[in-house]
Order: sequence, then structure tokens, then C-alpha cells
Amino acid sequence: MKNVYFIGIGGIGMSAIARYYNHAGYQVSGYDRTPSKLTQKLEEEGIHIHYTPRTDAIPQDKEETLVIYTPAIPKDMEELVYVQEKGYRLIKRSRALGEIASTQKCLGVAGTHGKTTTSTLLAHLYTHSGEGCSAFLGGISKNYHTNLLLSKNPVLVAEADEFDRSFLQLFPDVAIITSTDADHLDIYGDVNTIREAFAEFAGQIKENGALVLKKGVEIDLSNVKAKVYSYTFEGEADFYPANLQPVEGGYYRFNLVYPAYTTIYGTTVQAGTIEGCTVGIPGWVNVENGIAAAAAALLGGLQPEKVKEALTAFQGVERRFDVHINTPEIAYIDDYAHHPQELASAITSLRNIFPGRKITGIFQPHLYTRTRDFAPEFAKSLSMLDELLLLDIYPARELPIEGVTSEIIFKDVAAEKKTLLKKEEVLDFLKGKEDVDVLVTFGAGDIDRLIVPIENLLKERI
Repeated sequence: MKNVYFIGIGGIGMSAIARYYNHAGYQVSGYDRTPSKLTQKLEEEGIHIHYTPRTDAIPQDKEETLVIYTPAIPKDMEELVYVQEKGYRLIKRSRALGEIASTQKCLGVAGTHGKTTTSTLLAHLYTHSGEGCSAFLGGISKNYHTNLLLSKNPVLVAEADEFDRSFLQLFPDVAIITSTDADHLDIYGDVNTIREAFAEFAGQIKENGALVLKKGVEIDLSNVKAKVYSYTFEGEADFYPANLQPVEGGYYRFNLVYPAYTTIYGTTVQAGTIEGCTVGIPGWVNVENGIAAAAAALLGGLQPEKVKEALTAFQGVERRFDVHINTPEIAYIDDYAHHPQELASAITSLRNIFPGRKITGIFQPHLYTRTRDFAPEFAKSLSMLDELLLLDIYPARELPIEGVTSEIIFKDVAAEKKTLLKKEEVLDFLKGKEDVDVLVTFGAGDIDRLIVPIENLLKERI
């Protein structure tokens, strides 16, 4: 194999694998629907990308070409149909990641939310400690400015994505499960089927490995061969914070309590406490993510003091509770939240960080099916805001569904002020708005195109 061709190369998971093969010396190229910051970076790294479907751009020697595609691509997309008809070796992104991970000690991070920050934290703990790891992340690390880390240490951190059951291609040594809430109901149908998939994933953890499971998450553990450990932010578990103290700016200081455990290398460690821990980014939810990542790192053999130092040095992930402006007059935060529970957690954290201040949220719903399936829950979470600017639905891979618009959320939002807007109207609306205090953008679609213009607009007022 000399060539690796990607259909949907600009996705966050696809781009990490493209970078991996590019670093390994293969001829890498691919298609994506629209240019983005990610595709620009890939092109700067020498990867050729085109943005209109072109079968003539696919390497013609099918015997020396591997084609990797994302399930977000429509089944009738002409490039996908072409490689199927011509008999290329064709695999999904998840299969490619599974093949890469099978040769190393794999630490997989799964969950319907929280997995990107937690997996990036875990990769950072290994990297900052000096041990190193390779990592395939679902976001851009702010410490390392990439979604791919490479190391000679045969440890691999993988974000284990439940979409399209992708995580069932992984057989980890250590796995974290952060949550199993209802999501991707277009794939699974109901929450019980989602939990069955997570139970299957947990059953694939190696026998001498470990599962780090958030306390209260209910899945069937009867087929799990690995040792199961619990973690929590509130109360006690196997891994939990003691003497939790809020610090100015939404940060926390805590002692991390851990049980007696055996690492994946067979080393036995007595129960203990890591005193004086902090996570380098604010918000209670990031303490919870930090505890999960620390647990997996300790089980993976990292030393407690190294874990403590790395937690403090963590700078976060782009578009995950990403603070762009923080002054007494104006604050601006951007967050990838696109599920009702994620929105509720983010808004709760904002209330803790900015007590007594007016919080205005701009939300772009992602997918018609998700909007349809969770409209009441979205309305309830968004009602926690003081003011809501609600945008049209970002369709991503979906066609419109009759009767499903942002209005089905909007009508039930109980926030004091609420406005329906098109994305193109946001900047003009904000220009005429003098009462911006704490502003947050939410969504997994193309709302990220507004981040820089909003930041520049607000900085003019400081």
C-alpha cells in the first residue's frame, strides 16, 4: 500500500488518521465538502484536498490504495459508489483506528458527552509526564495545537465514538465511560439500545485491563472481564475529590482519593491521596473529567505526582468551554455543546463562574433528528439562560424533516428574552445590542465560523 485516500477528510476524527498516515510516509489525499481551518492545516502539511466530488482525483492504482470513509458521507455519494464498484479496499474510519490501536496499549474514552475533553486530558497527562503516547482526539488540544499526538511509547489514547457503533472496533486495555444518555436515536432507536452498545464496548476491554465508569451510569456489566472502578465529582467512589474548594474564576482545589489498584503492567499500588490538585481550566465538569482521566492514567502506570503536575498544566480543547474573553465588563465563551445535558452542564458551570451576571446564549441545533427527538429537553436546558438567540438547524448529513424547525424548541423556552435568528443575522444583531455581559455560543455545526467575528466585535467594546 502506497496511497491512502479519505472521503470526508475534514472531519475531526478523519483528519487525525490522515495526519497519522501522512507522518508514516504514505501518499495521502482526499475529499471534503467545504474548506475549513482543519483542511487548511492538512493542506499546509502537504495533503492534497479537493472540495467537489471527482473520481479522477482518486489514486488509480487500486491495488496500492486504501480508501477510508466516514459514515457521515451519504451512501450514494459518487466517489464512495465509484470505489465500491471498482473494488478498492474500503474501510470506515473506525476500522482504521481499530487496526492502528490493536498494535499498542489502548486507552479508550467513551461516552455520549465528555469524551473529547477527557481523552485530550488523558493524552496530556501522558505527554506532560514525559512518558508520551500517541493520541487520536475529537478536538484540537490547546496545549499541542493538534488532534494527533505521536510517540515511540506504545500507548495509544483513542476517543471511542459511539456514533454508528464505531467504538466497537476498539479492544482497549483501559476504558473510560463518562455517560450513556440518549443520543443518536437515528442510529440506535432508543436509550436501551445505546446502553447495550456501551455494554458490548465494556465487554471488549481486555481481561487484565480496567473500566473507569462514572458513578450512576447504568450499563450491564455481566460480560465485563476487566476490573471495574467508579469515579465521581460528588460524594465518594473509587476515585473522587475530597476537600473540594472553589477558587476564584470557577476553578477548584481538591485532594484526589484513589483506591488500591493494579496497573495494566501488573504493578500493585496501595490506596492513597494526591493532595492539592487543580485542573488548569475552570468548571466543575472539568474536575469530573480530570478525575476520570487521572484514574485511567494511574491504572496505565503513571506516577501520582506526575498526574498532579499535568492536571494543573492542562489548557483545554478548542470549542470545549473555550474562554475567549474574560473581563469584568464582557466575557465570551464558545462551547461545542449540542445535547441537552451538555447544555445544562455548561450553563450550570457558567453560573458558578459568573455569579449574578447576565448570560446570553446563541445556540445552533445540530441535526433534524436530534432536534425532533429532544425538543422538550433542549427547551428546558436553554431556559436556564437569561437570554437566548436561537439559530436555524444545522443539517450536517441529514435532509429536512417536515415540521422540524428550531421553532419546536423556541416555543417552549422560558428564558426572559428569546429571539429566532438566522446565522447571517447574528453579527448585525450583536452590533445593535448594548447589554452583552456574558455571551456563549453553543453548537456542533458551522457556528464556529462566527467565533472570530464575535470575538473581534466584543473586543472593540472593552
